[in-house]
Amino acid sequence: MPDDKRKPEGTKGRPRLGLLYLLVAIVAGSLLLQVWESTEPVATIPYSEFERLLEQGKVKEVVVTDDVLSGELTEPIDGKVRFSTNRVDHDLAETLQGHGVEYSKEPRSPLIQALASWLLPLLLLFGFWIFLSRRMAAMGGPGAGLMSVGKSKAKVYMETDTRVSFSDVAGVDEAKEELEEVVAFLKDPQSYGRLGARMPRGILLIGPPGTGKTLLARAVAGEAGVPFFSISGSEFVEMFVGVGAARVRDLFDQARQQAPCIIFVDELDALGRARNAAPFTGGTDEKEQTLNQLLVEMDGFDPSTGIVLLAATNRPEILDPALLRAGRFDRQVLVDRPDRTGRTQILKVHAKKVALDSEVEIEAVAGLTPGFTGADLANLVNEAAIVATRRNADAVSMEDFTAAIERIVAGLEKKNRLLNPRERTIVAYHEMGHALVALMCERCDKVHKVSIIPRGVGALGYTMQRPTEDRFLMTREELEEKMAALLGGRAAEQLVFGHLSTGAADDLAKVTDIARSMVMRYAMVPELGHITYESQSPAFLGSVASPFREREYSDDTAREIDNAVRTMVDGAFKKALTILREQRAALEEGAQRLLENETLGEEELQALYDKIEKKPAHPCQATSEPGSTS
Repeated sequence: MPDDKRKPEGTKGRPRLGLLYLLVAIVAGSLLLQVWESTEPVATIPYSEFERLLEQGKVKEVVVTDDVLSGELTEPIDGKVRFSTNRVDHDLAETLQGHGVEYSKEPRSPLIQALASWLLPLLLLFGFWIFLSRRMAAMGGPGAGLMSVGKSKAKVYMETDTRVSFSDVAGVDEAKEELEEVVAFLKDPQSYGRLGARMPRGILLIGPPGTGKTLLARAVAGEAGVPFFSISGSEFVEMFVGVGAARVRDLFDQARQQAPCIIFVDELDALGRARNAAPFTGGTDEKEQTLNQLLVEMDGFDPSTGIVLLAATNRPEILDPALLRAGRFDRQVLVDRPDRTGRTQILKVHAKKVALDSEVEIEAVAGLTPGFTGADLANLVNEAAIVATRRNADAVSMEDFTAAIERIVAGLEKKNRLLNPRERTIVAYHEMGHALVALMCERCDKVHKVSIIPRGVGALGYTMQRPTEDRFLMTREELEEKMAALLGGRAAEQLVFGHLSTGAADDLAKVTDIARSMVMRYAMVPELGHITYESQSPAFLGSVASPFREREYSDDTAREIDNAVRTMVDGAFKKALTILREQRAALEEGAQRLLENETLGEEELQALYDKIEKKPAHPCQATSEPGSTS
């Protein structure tokens, strides 16, 4: 049932109806003219009869045209004085008359003559114009932009087209429960509001990219069995003034005709950015008019008609407050990154599409992927299947998943990047320094693998640490141990070679960021008090206002912050250096194994750790007060 091609009533159907009326009027006029000419008191006679009457002198006057002779007789024929005959070639008439043949000429129909002379070419030209317009519209040519500039570009899917249900969505149980109410309302609006409750006008899905916001919206449409209007916020913006507002009106007009239905606006931040958020950029009046029209339309439709407006964004902080007030998007549903249980459910959904080895433990894979979104997990399963296919395996094994995680987290393996022996040795000690400090710190994430095989853009080696459980809070001690593990590679270079290299650039950036956040955001330095010096203001993309934000603390405080950050980083470096001095033998042995095998797994690292005799309870405890100044 082509409901997606249904056009709203009003101006959309008028051009075609007007053309039809014009064609009917032309045909009717031609028929009436022909009937009137047939009823006129004129005797239609053969041409041979005309010549006999002419010889007998019974023709009073004649009007000559190219094909017809008409005139008046002296004596009436069948009570008719006027006559009309079709003209015949003179030579042919003499020949036929010589043989005694009655002859005449068949006239052409005036209607056919009219159609052939001007109506038929007009219809051909009009048909050719319609053909070109449709071709340009299909190809997105210039004709398409001019003919449909104010039309909505929303794609309409029926319930049979979405083919997505809540069973295809996993890992976001809380969000699914919120949206089940929408499905119940769309299926039975009357009984749902029997107690006076009304459905929220708009539901905003908020969450990081790849968490399944669009998939959830399509699942709502598939479960409810109603038309699904899908459009991106950027599709309302056009080069012509007023087009965005016109498309908003057209979208809601179509939705009212096909209610109950769902309108889904993806990337709402492209349309609903806060007005006057960037006063120095200019040129935002058109976007504001589009947003104003959306606000008006959301106030204008009655939720009892069965229209539900869903929207998704990963930047809710920049949306206009008028869009988020009660009565518009008055319900916000968080679609966050899944926890370990959610990741297990998502992996099971995607694992149905590939052939898994019987030894694969989905729970173990979920434990190795903290922070992964639903899109990341789908990509992980696909990458693991590709790795298994590349080695001609019959099923995807656990090793394939491990290789896929390394490919996603660390980057592509650079087999052609050859290091000279000295650089290779430095990288081995550097990575072993990371791994050994992390092993000796109880609060650090577990080390799964160490490798000196270059990966990604600039990584000459990597140490893979993955947490054993989902963590939502971190203490100051845990952050200090994390900083020490990050500086373990640099400390190993200084301890073994007596110099520093550029290989720790990324480690230094991460450590500095952690230390500055501890001082300015988390207030973990007693000397600076329980005060945050860095506000979490929304990061406007493309905004020029943020660089002009004034600092809310004095120069003396800024000096204290810099000293506290430097002291924290220096303390973490000293901790790492102390651990490596005490475990120098383990560092040497681990580096040699790395040079021989290029990769050490979890079991080999555990065997190395078991050989260490001195295992202090808290080897990473601070040797100096982090907040002291030097």
